[in-house]
Amino acid sequence: MERVNVVGGGLAGSEAAWTLLRMGVPVRLFEMRPKRMTPAHATDRFAEIVCSNSLGGEGETNAKGLLQAEMRLSGSLVIEAAEAARVPAGGALAVDREEFSQHITERLLAHPLLEVVREEVREIPEGITVLATGPLTSEALAEALKRRFGDHFLAYYDAASPIVLYESIDLSKCFRAGRYDQSADYLNCPMTEEEYRRFYEALVAAERHTPHEWENLQYFEACVPVEELGRRGYQTLLYGPMKPVGLKDPRTGKEPFAVVQLRQEDKAGRMWSLVGFQTGLKWPEQKRLIQMIPGLENAEIVRYGVMHRNTYLNAPRLLRETLEFKEASGLFAAGVLAGVEGYLESAATGFLAGLNAARRALGLEPVAPPEVSMLGGLVRFLATANPENFQPMNANWGLVPPVEGRGKKERRQAMYRRGLTAFAHWLSALRPPLPGVKSLQPLP
Repeated sequence: MERVNVVGGGLAGSEAAWTLLRMGVPVRLFEMRPKRMTPAHATDRFAEIVCSNSLGGEGETNAKGLLQAEMRLSGSLVIEAAEAARVPAGGALAVDREEFSQHITERLLAHPLLEVVREEVREIPEGITVLATGPLTSEALAEALKRRFGDHFLAYYDAASPIVLYESIDLSKCFRAGRYDQSADYLNCPMTEEEYRRFYEALVAAERHTPHEWENLQYFEACVPVEELGRRGYQTLLYGPMKPVGLKDPRTGKEPFAVVQLRQEDKAGRMWSLVGFQTGLKWPEQKRLIQMIPGLENAEIVRYGVMHRNTYLNAPRLLRETLEFKEASGLFAAGVLAGVEGYLESAATGFLAGLNAARRALGLEPVAPPEVSMLGGLVRFLATANPENFQPMNANWGLVPPVEGRGKKERRQAMYRRGLTAFAHWLSALRPPLPGVKSLQPLP
């Protein structure tokens, strides 16, 4: 059997390689460190963590908690390492960085079917391949992807607006409309002059995220952060993302003084983003400001805005829910390159890409987890999100179908149990079986 290529030794690439190896498929793992280092990394170890040491909150009411549980059932190497290197962090799964990456490196290097190639990959390799090169994909490989897939590839920059859950929006304070009576595809949150003044003053005084040196923020004029627009003058936002022109509030018949528009992010309409509100503000500041907007006082934010150096694919145009390229059978993407945010999400997509690369190597069709599982919901979002405004996504409850319940906690618990049960059944039905899968213990 020919070796499957895995390009990138981060969390996604490590999990992809481990899954392939468990399926008995030989792997050639490419990692350019230490021959060529990135501005963010300090070692040559696999799965080196360069930012936060947390893999997210645990428990039945946490979306990342469900994804952790799914990965634990799958026999994930990343979860195994996280448990071995765990450090106290309240309700989150946090790790000792050194122990975590050392555990993964030792486990991979000890496998007889693994070949490690320490060199930069400048072209897409021939044969079955998983691309997991992360947010700092080398310029040469990025150019190779552009040549292969054209303008559908988004490179070098991540300017994303916050996303809120639809169910948390107070619709009595909003109205649906497009500018100049065009299609009513947007939710509009109108502001009075006094409401705008308070929001503006809070915005320009808000505390910004201090970027790592390697992020090197050079703003494109088309995606200037909202706080930077505010600093250009009191009126700037009124001629930019908060302009009310062409939007009449049906309750007054007049244009509001200012307006914040929300745009649907997923087919089901469970997640909506704030149009033009890409931001580098710290997350507590984002939450405070968003909840000053009429209709969003109790908004549940499922993805905060970001402004940083990133390289990622326009997944809805390029990828299937199996993480295989639509136009390239046997070529898969995983991790940040595939359009996810977060360590856990990167590892989870690495698992699925590795599983499906193994299936291709064995002459089988790729598969995807059920929609009600967190991983299933995440990869379906990647494949079906709005390609015109695609932004990388992390695990959140808006990715899976809702359930009825008395309160938010009960609904989340029901979604957790439904998702984990469905994922366990999906794993157990895989043929050939995936070695190392754990049984689902009875839920209390």
